[in-house]
Amino acid sequence: MRPGYYVVNNVAQANGDHEVHLQGCSYFPSSATPLGFHTTCQGAVKEAQRLFRKSVGCAYCAPECKYG
Repeated sequence: MRPGYYVVNNVAQANGDHEVHLQGCSYFPSSATPLGFHTTCQGAVKEAQRLFRKSVGCAYCAPECKYG
């Protein structure tokens, strides 16, 4: 469980995924939409999927949500 402030990358990866990142991640995107505070990455990814259907957790800061 990783509580914290999450964002979703506005720019999709080559495979179409929009990655969800926890504030402080080494791969924090420069173009992102804030998702706010969530107690788990699952909640953040669910929120991101309202904006971008193919949203998944970052492999580094939210690996438990890497596959949505």
